[in-house]
Amino acid sequence: MSDVAIRVEGLGKRYRIGARQKYKALRDTMTDALYAPFRAAASLFNGRNKAGDNGQPDDTHIWALKDVSFDVKRGEVVGVIGRNGAGKSTLLKILSRITEPTAGRAEVYGRIGSLLEVGTGFHPELTGRENIYLNGAILGMRKAEIVRKFDEIVDFSEIEKFIDTPVKHYSSGMYVRLAFAVAAHLEPEILLVDEVLAVGDAAFQKKCLGKMGDVAKEGRTVLFVSHNMRAVQRLCPRSVLLGGGIIILDDSSCIVINSYLSDSLHTRNTWSREGSMPSCKELVFTNISACQEQESPGRLFRADKPITITIRYIVSRPLDACQIGLRIHNAEGLPIFTTADSDASGTSALQKMPGSHRACVHIPEHFLAPGMYSLVVGAHLPGRNSYDRLDDVVTFEIAPEYSVKSLDDRLGLVAPLIKWQITKEP
Repeated sequence: MSDVAIRVEGLGKRYRIGARQKYKALRDTMTDALYAPFRAAASLFNGRNKAGDNGQPDDTHIWALKDVSFDVKRGEVVGVIGRNGAGKSTLLKILSRITEPTAGRAEVYGRIGSLLEVGTGFHPELTGRENIYLNGAILGMRKAEIVRKFDEIVDFSEIEKFIDTPVKHYSSGMYVRLAFAVAAHLEPEILLVDEVLAVGDAAFQKKCLGKMGDVAKEGRTVLFVSHNMRAVQRLCPRSVLLGGGIIILDDSSCIVINSYLSDSLHTRNTWSREGSMPSCKELVFTNISACQEQESPGRLFRADKPITITIRYIVSRPLDACQIGLRIHNAEGLPIFTTADSDASGTSALQKMPGSHRACVHIPEHFLAPGMYSLVVGAHLPGRNSYDRLDDVVTFEIAPEYSVKSLDDRLGLVAPLIKWQITKEP
């Protein structure tokens, strides 16, 4: 028996831009009939080339996937990441047999359970109970198998009160709860999960990720599409990066995620305000920069060197109670820490008097873990109006090669080098 669960060879999917639905309403039919003579006349004067597969340019079609090839072994958990429009959902639809490919082939060896778009696989007129049995039958399960899993599915979905209600009356969150419970509990050999989990609340997302981890430990194959890089890194040893319908990188999740984030979050270690200063603000930021060792701002920072954030601003009138704050986010948008000038003891009120000022924030060495970071800088009166705010104004990257040893064993958003003192008791 082959150890390959999914085999994709030269896969391509082409869509026609602006393609119409197969079934049209009476209004659409009448509109087409009304404007048909005008469209025919316009086509006589249209000199654009609308070639299809003859090798000439074609502006009426788009390739969602093109020449995609990879294998997934049985029991392997693989993440699929990429920007919106990269072809991730199209790939899963082809593997789920919802969409046919235009070119190449996709072979799946095993029973598939899929959770793609909200509502896929459910009949809206049937109740939640009836849809569980329907999905089980589609997966090829016997009624006895479904009955054995039924209570577990309902308990996981947390919608027991509505299990005999037609699913067309469900909210999107209820839909996802039941759909994931069915997909994960009816023992598919291959589980395909799209970003649809984002619809659920935080507690249910955590519950789903835990269940997916259990499915992976049971030796079943999982293909997981997500924008949640932490979840991908936690669940998937390997990931595939898609971009523009092609595979950009297929490697360990750590390498693929770093490549994706580095490309998505363009580094910009310094920012300066361009143009005239806003006249309606009492405090305006003019320059923000991040550097190490008093050098010119660079693209890569070392983890074993401190980082200095310099904030320059202009004050037009006295602002004694004003606070200037700095927040650092990681590439996933999670806040790492927030600090304000009020943290410093003995802050002089002169810093908020009219004129130009400079504030420096020093981040110690061996504090930030390797990865991409962005700065949010703001000035405001506590609990009141904001004078100026800049989101993601400066970005920088901490290189992994200068981090402390055994960093891979450290879990957390930061990686401080904490001093230990160990003595032998008498």
